[in-house]
Amino acid sequence: MLDDPAVLILMYFILPVWLLAGFADWLCHRASHIETTSGAKESMFHLLLLAEIGLPLLAAIFLQINAGIIAFMIVAFLVHQATSLWDVSYAVTVREVTPVEQQVHSFLEMLPLMAILFVISLHWGQFLALFGLGSETARFDLRWKEEPLPATYVLTILGVTFLFEIIPFVEEFLRGLRANRGALVPPKSGMDKNH
Repeated sequence: MLDDPAVLILMYFILPVWLLAGFADWLCHRASHIETTSGAKESMFHLLLLAEIGLPLLAAIFLQINAGIIAFMIVAFLVHQATSLWDVSYAVTVREVTPVEQQVHSFLEMLPLMAILFVISLHWGQFLALFGLGSETARFDLRWKEEPLPATYVLTILGVTFLFEIIPFVEEFLRGLRANRGALVPPKSGMDKNH
């Protein structure tokens, strides 16, 4: 399966671009001085978004894809979309969300959808089985991948994720707390409502 073009696109295009977009989003937050505008409250949304998309990603990396994993990915994507809306609905009331950041968000919202669609196309029988269709029986068991991804690839992806996603967004949260003496929201947050 590792020579399938869809798998290669997932591994070497979609996932790296997705990670770059996540880091670009952190840079946008830093440029907007998130610690003094929306504070650690918005950073909590970002950590939640990271978890909501990180868990299905870990499942895809380590577990055999079946109907249960596909269902988990779909639910996580929908929850991620709802949290994204909640996040941006808060952010725009207290800071400027620039066109560049909006563009970055479009990548962060659509790349997970693209990834799920590629996964579904690779495991079409289990996707159909999830809805009682097709010839396969839906499986919901948790099993390690029968054909694991290369260890160097997995270690690289996990390392890059830790360095360029987890550490920056934890730093953003701590910076927000530090700037506001432990408060989640800056004392005088909010843009001028007349703008």
